[in-house]
Amino acid sequence: MARSAVNSDLNRRDFLRLSSLAAGAVVPPIAAASPLAGAALPPAAAEGPVTYLALGPDEAFIVERLVDVMCPADDLTPSGTELGLAQFIDRQLAGAFGQGQGLYLRGPFRPGIPEDGYQRPLNPLDFFRHGLHGLDQACRRRRGGGFTDLDAGVADAVLTEVAAGGWDAEQTGLSEWFNDLLYPLFVQACFADPVYGGNRGKAFWRLVGYPGLPAVYSRDMITYRGRPHPAANDPKSIEDFS
Repeated sequence: MARSAVNSDLNRRDFLRLSSLAAGAVVPPIAAASPLAGAALPPAAAEGPVTYLALGPDEAFIVERLVDVMCPADDLTPSGTELGLAQFIDRQLAGAFGQGQGLYLRGPFRPGIPEDGYQRPLNPLDFFRHGLHGLDQACRRRRGGGFTDLDAGVADAVLTEVAAGGWDAEQTGLSEWFNDLLYPLFVQACFADPVYGGNRGKAFWRLVGYPGLPAVYSRDMITYRGRPHPAANDPKSIEDFS
């Protein structure tokens, strides 16, 4: 898919590299520099039963399906659910971000430019829920079943069409919901410190050759830009220093 599910090795590698760079990580070209290029990764470390803080059971089920379509299990990573991506998204929505702390939530709302920032009457949690239900309802009308009923290939095609704005006539603002809220949260879940719930087992850090906290040193960013970091085989998270 153009922006989310990346089923071929090449597309998945490009997605990981470009998303990491956008997030400010020091990432070498995966195909050439990462010691794990083309290698199967071990399953993410198992945790106890997942407790969702912001999403209800039906909503969480859709999110789990979304992250598994956008990050399918393959020889590069486990599935999005196994990596904790749904749990990360839920935690973000349950906190200050989801409640809209610091965001402008009162009208009047006028058409603007991206630099104007968040301009909606709904806080991110309510906007996320609105998009989830809109996606599911549109799937029922267009595909004869809810999003979780679709097989992986159909679900992937649906998200591609949604991201491109092809379903906006069916459900107003669905592409905006995907591109401005769901997809950024998905990328953050992939590359954030595992202490926040996603990137379980540091799977994405290992895959792209990112050492974790050691990369905060400015000299490392200069010395190892475009080359494997010597600590990348054993990346360190906040939990390792707590």
